[in-house]
Amino acid sequence: MSSDTPTLATASPAPIASEKSNGATSATITNTHMPLFAPIRLPIRRRLQTGAVLIWISALAVCTMSFFYLCTIKYLWPLIIIYLLWILMFDQAPEKGGRRFSWWRNWVGWPYFAQYFPMTLIKEGDLDPSKNYIFGYHPHGIISLGAFCTFATEGLNFSKRFPGIVPRLLTLQSNFQIPFYRDYIMAHGCASVSKESCEYILKSGLGNSIAIVVGGAQESLAAKPGTLDLTLKKRLGFIKLALVNGASLVPTLAFGENDLYELYSATHASKTYQIQQFMKKMLGFTMPMFNGRGIFNYEFGLLPRRKPVFIVIGKPIHVEKVEGAPTTEQLQDLQKKYIDELLAIWERYKDKYAVGRTQELQIIE
Repeated sequence: MSSDTPTLATASPAPIASEKSNGATSATITNTHMPLFAPIRLPIRRRLQTGAVLIWISALAVCTMSFFYLCTIKYLWPLIIIYLLWILMFDQAPEKGGRRFSWWRNWVGWPYFAQYFPMTLIKEGDLDPSKNYIFGYHPHGIISLGAFCTFATEGLNFSKRFPGIVPRLLTLQSNFQIPFYRDYIMAHGCASVSKESCEYILKSGLGNSIAIVVGGAQESLAAKPGTLDLTLKKRLGFIKLALVNGASLVPTLAFGENDLYELYSATHASKTYQIQQFMKKMLGFTMPMFNGRGIFNYEFGLLPRRKPVFIVIGKPIHVEKVEGAPTTEQLQDLQKKYIDELLAIWERYKDKYAVGRTQELQIIE
């Protein structure tokens, strides 16, 4: 293992009792069931951290509302029609690597985003900029905040830690059908997770790489705090991509991603679970029932909890390019190597970064 250690200056996570109580003890708060509000006086750095996270969490809502507001201005209708036609008929950017803007990825607010939790990047080995890579990110969590911070911003100094590697975080094609929001996420370097998009990026030059949140929507339904249940057994698409394109695999495991929200789990027989599975089948994604914290309170809201996340980027697994379609044996052999390395990362770091776990890492399906 490389001796390289994290260089990001992260804010120390505040103890839960002191953060929530503002002078009162946690026992008193628990007994009285009083709502826990954020104190009025907080260091400006903490306000900036919360603001940076809020910008990302609210991006979809802000972009959607802005679009519909502009639709109420009749003088803008011609421009809106042209924009929509361009999205639907002409713009191929989501399938061609997106429209990445380095200045936005390097925005001064993204380090505050990382410090909010805080997030820390652990690098196990160097990556050769003359090769292409497929980063498999685990777990999905509720909204993959660690993947966003690592691969879609420079909040964790990815480009400095891995010089010459140009990552693109891939997401569902449906996200690129939302006006304004599509342009916002493409500015981060996000692109479609379709096969065509993946192959275009991997073939577009040395160092160009993709990051895939392998577990997808199904895994988000298992994002319970203290656990690490991965949907991986049947995920062979990224394995096949690696073999066909000769791209090395880089297992990436985020300790703490599942602790950022409370998940209201539903049994397989419940109506809630059936609705979630129907959404996944029809839309390609689903929305688990979850709770975080708010801007001014610590009990309810869409913001994530302030809990540390440690993102371990493992050593690359070298992959030889195969001619033609990979055989089942080749797919299974490479998948086993990948899973074994992922489990090895877990064993190396679990006693340091998953001290509060309620169970060991499990590959559930």
